[in-house]
Amino acid sequence: MSATLGTRSELIEGLIERYPEIPPEAVVKEDLLRTGIAFDEAALTENLDGGVKPKSYFIFSFDQKPLAELGAAALQRPPEEIALSGGPYGFRRTIVSVRVNPESPYRVDRDLRLSLEGRELAEVILPSMPEYYRHTLSNGKTVMETAPTIEWGYLIYLTVLRLCQYFGAHEECGFCDINHNWRQHKKAGRPYTGVKPVEDVLEALELIDRYDDGHTHAYTLTGGSVTSTVDGLPEAEFYGRYAQAIEERFPGRWIGKVVAQALPKADAQRFKDYGISIYHPNYEVWDKRLFSLISPGKERYVGREEWHRRILDAAEVFGPGNVIPNFVAGVEMAQPFGFETIDEAISSTVEGLDYFMSHGVTPRFTTWCPEPTTPLGRDNPDGAPLEYHVRLLGAYRDALHRHGLKPPPGYGEPGAGNAVFSVSSFMDVL
Repeated sequence: MSATLGTRSELIEGLIERYPEIPPEAVVKEDLLRTGIAFDEAALTENLDGGVKPKSYFIFSFDQKPLAELGAAALQRPPEEIALSGGPYGFRRTIVSVRVNPESPYRVDRDLRLSLEGRELAEVILPSMPEYYRHTLSNGKTVMETAPTIEWGYLIYLTVLRLCQYFGAHEECGFCDINHNWRQHKKAGRPYTGVKPVEDVLEALELIDRYDDGHTHAYTLTGGSVTSTVDGLPEAEFYGRYAQAIEERFPGRWIGKVVAQALPKADAQRFKDYGISIYHPNYEVWDKRLFSLISPGKERYVGREEWHRRILDAAEVFGPGNVIPNFVAGVEMAQPFGFETIDEAISSTVEGLDYFMSHGVTPRFTTWCPEPTTPLGRDNPDGAPLEYHVRLLGAYRDALHRHGLKPPPGYGEPGAGNAVFSVSSFMDVL
């Protein structure tokens, strides 16, 4: 890519010029998410012993290299997120989830400046260690492992099942490293609980509730897909028991969200009855052929048409605005199966947006991180072209306007300088 387009700096400058309607912050944020960041050792954290909030590896690795190849960043964790501001483009505060890549052209130095190919781009603010991370559960487990917070402290991320039952090449989604991430943390001797006990989650939430100064506003219950049972429970009951326990102990304290498969309507109703207000039945990629190739387990167990039907059924349960399925932006262009041109990829993705938005359902997206232990990451180490990501931001905003929809709830404030959603820039451009 760099050979044809010159330097990465030229690519960034060119896109900022060609798409003036997209904030320059969002262009850089998308590139950081798909490329990763290198850190000077002095910019890493002291894990849980310092003043900076460390990366919790809350569900996937979100790194462009395996843990074993991260060098110092494997021993001293990088920060969970960084906030960019100032610099030559006069960035408004922009929060970016940290994805580590020691070979990245982007580097955070010891003076907390982000540079691209040696030229300064922005000042970096690191997230301070929250008080609740300094307390442990009565069994010695940490809050960071049990109930980490992301989105600059807005969201508590409860990955209560660290493994996915879509297992192996014929079932795992081609972009997902949840199972590998569990294995690499275990191998490195890091604490990483496969199934989190309900009591641990409640105790961690108690500490957060006591010490968070009102910073946390939502929780997400999630983990791998359940195709049979976990602890003898099918998926809706397994995740539902956490929701029920949380809402009984902390009624209405947080916006409750669940990321699960597209389940039958009765199961969606069960989540709602337990007190969940937002449901994310992620459809991953819109195109019919690509869905069957990229998410073979979902295709086999549920099927694309049934998945979409269940999303619309869930809209009758939660209200259309509270059903927010995610897709992984960029996998549409992953070779060997993906679209050859940006035009084709955008047009397919927008077809999906129009389909759901015409029913009042607002999808959202995360920016694909090509993780090296996944088939798609291995074959596409550079991810999708940055221009695809920049154009998608405009296409998404246009689709919302076309359908008269507001930004989805449960993500904090929209707009450059306000947004806290850190794994794509969709909130930064609204």
